[in-house]
Amino acid sequence: MSGGVYGGDEVGALVFDIGSFSIRAGYAGEDCPKADFPTSLGAHVEEEGPAEMGSEQENTSGRSFYLDTTALHVPRAGVELISPLKNGMIEEWEGFQAIMDHVYSKHIKSEPSLHPVLMSEAPWNSRANREKLTELMFEHYNIPAFFLCKTAVLTAFANGRATGLVLDSGATHTTAIPVHDGYVLQQGIVKSPLAGDFITMQCREMFQEMNIEIIPPYMIASKEAVREGASPIWTKKDKIPPVTKSWHTYMCNEVIQDFQASVLQVSDSPYDEQVAAQMPTLHYEMPSGYNGDYGAERLRIPEGLFDPSNVKGLSGNTMLGVGHVVTTSIGMCDIDIRPGLYGSVIVTGGNTLLQGFTERLNRELSQKAPPSMRLKLIASSSSMERRFSPWIGGSILASLGTFQQMWISKQEYDEGGKQSVERKCP
Repeated sequence: MSGGVYGGDEVGALVFDIGSFSIRAGYAGEDCPKADFPTSLGAHVEEEGPAEMGSEQENTSGRSFYLDTTALHVPRAGVELISPLKNGMIEEWEGFQAIMDHVYSKHIKSEPSLHPVLMSEAPWNSRANREKLTELMFEHYNIPAFFLCKTAVLTAFANGRATGLVLDSGATHTTAIPVHDGYVLQQGIVKSPLAGDFITMQCREMFQEMNIEIIPPYMIASKEAVREGASPIWTKKDKIPPVTKSWHTYMCNEVIQDFQASVLQVSDSPYDEQVAAQMPTLHYEMPSGYNGDYGAERLRIPEGLFDPSNVKGLSGNTMLGVGHVVTTSIGMCDIDIRPGLYGSVIVTGGNTLLQGFTERLNRELSQKAPPSMRLKLIASSSSMERRFSPWIGGSILASLGTFQQMWISKQEYDEGGKQSVERKCP
């Protein structure tokens, strides 16, 4: 066992994985995170006296934030929805701090100064951003040690690999990231904006075409059973405060996301009208009581992920489908390591949990890969592992005895300043 400051494996390190849809946080060495809640925050500018305390964080600018699932779902006047992340990188630092404060006070329930922190970051994170984060963690939270690790590397570790191609399809984008011996090959990263939010947008357009109004549960006091396809009969709650458009949209999106998870399915071969027409229909009921059967739409909407050419609304389409993202990324890497990448394509991210996603990807890749390559797709069958992969990888990494000399310690930070993150964290 490694000696030194922490000794052995009893470190009690915390692992944070902050994604564009949700944030995962918990203790290293455990198999699932303690906290898992939306990254979106309700931001409210205070005018009058102090608001009632939900899970609310006050800060210097006079804005209070509502976060975590419960507090976020309460309709309040004048609460705008913001996301602290843009393009996978932290942009809204105040909101990010509110998230960290909330995790420490409500989920971890411990002092920040007692636990080293391992945090995941986007592979394209900028140097300025990394330094600012390091500074914030040491100066504001006074943590004893810190480490930043790329999400793709953590995902590979979670799946027991040091080399592989990580296909990560989350809310905002789908990326293929080649990892070799625990390092990200920056030149091979390929990104495509076709991901979960894109599917949500497609569903929204479909509902508009079918003239189905999406009514989020917060507006509904009661509903009556109606026959299929009939317009819903429901009564509106009285005394709903005037909510902002961004908050209302977020609530509508939650209804659509439930529809996505329950109804949609990726077809195992390229979309074909005849095949889709024979698709068994699936019944789904909206919160308002509207219910209907969905057949061909189930296959048509997710098809855009694999073949964006026939998606309407994407003009001059140069976006890559999921299969292309993978092959393009591997093609940009050195020829010697391509077999290693084809031999472990690791699928992760909440969007890959669409029914039939991995089967279709496997089929596309086996057609596109050179015949000499052995193709192997690694996709965990448990939805939790697929969603939490980077967190689980961080949990494994931070609890290893051999990792303990890798931390940037408080002492190193005091001596070398925030630049030490560039030196110590690849």
